Amino acid sequence: MTTEVEQSSEGESSPTSKATKKASAEKWGQSVMDLGFCVVPSLLLRAQRRLNLNPTQLAVLLQLCDFWWDKERKPFPSKETLSQRLSLSERQIQRYIAELEKEGLVQRIERRASNGGKLSNTYDLTGLVKKLQALEPDFREAEETARAARKAVAKRGFKSAKASAASKEAAA
Repeated sequence: MTTEVEQSSEGESSPTSKATKKASAEKWGQSVMDLGFCVVPSLLLRAQRRLNLNPTQLAVLLQLCDFWWDKERKPFPSKETLSQRLSLSERQIQRYIAELEKEGLVQRIERRASNGGKLSNTYDLTGLVKKLQALEPDFREAEETARAARKAVAKRGFKSAKASAASKEAAA
């Protein structure tokens, strides 16, 4: 764990584009979206098993992502906030974050106020980003292979694969 000195609060509003806001409001409802939203790559959800994440570890990561609004500004929710959101004890939160840190997905950075008092940790998610970037080619290849297979099946027309094979054998 590294240390950094900073003074800030948890409650800031996240920046969004008007198009994203409108599309999301149409899908989820404006009153729901007014409470905020979080952008998470689908690959994080699809790669849960490859990242060796249990459901609670994934939930902790998603909560950290909810506080990560700007690339240059790392999230810093308190253990108490994470504890309340996930119905876990602060000690359990510490353990899960330590596990994520051991896997290289998260790095805890201790924050201190200018007077030397302890603030909530900052969490660097660079490890998670790098691991997702490393997994992306595998998932892209699997997606392209599946797309090619669907396209090949669609080109067959009304005959089934067995019928096509049988007619080829009969012709030979």
